Amino acid sequence: MPKATAPAAKGETSLNGSEDPRNILQDLCAGQPLAVLATAAGNAPYTSLVAIAMTPDLNRLYFATLRTTRKWQNLTGNRQVALLIDNRSDPQAAAIAHGIAATVLGAAEELHGEDRAAGLAIYLARHPDLAEFAAAPGCALFRVQVTSISLVTRFQNVVEFAFPS
Repeated sequence: MPKATAPAAKGETSLNGSEDPRNILQDLCAGQPLAVLATAAGNAPYTSLVAIAMTPDLNRLYFATLRTTRKWQNLTGNRQVALLIDNRSDPQAAAIAHGIAATVLGAAEELHGEDRAAGLAIYLARHPDLAEFAAAPGCALFRVQVTSISLVTRFQNVVEFAFPS
């Protein structure tokens, strides 16, 4: 598990009732199937909604996209990405005090061969309904090697997690 660089504020709780920021982050990443992916389009950011699968240690994140998409083109020029994972699907998150968001930073790499097969198993365990999409010849599977995650709760409480490279 990553190292947190700030303590959680009292009263922050995850779905399992824990106040530990690691547990809050773990619950958020395990519970949310989608994230907003930010890539670089020249000098401008570009965002896309992607289905994600994250490893339990939070070190790696997987997503699939067609090679005809703008996000794939952007990733060929700049591998650095940011992903936003949040709990907006939770009805309580509508109240800002219950909102939780994590910004994941890392470098994305398109997978091939055995790495793709291993990553695809993780991805499809989370998204079995995307098996046909992921198997398409024009579909690329990316692995993001996570370098850091910023967890924000209660709109202002921030905990930083660093991942060794």
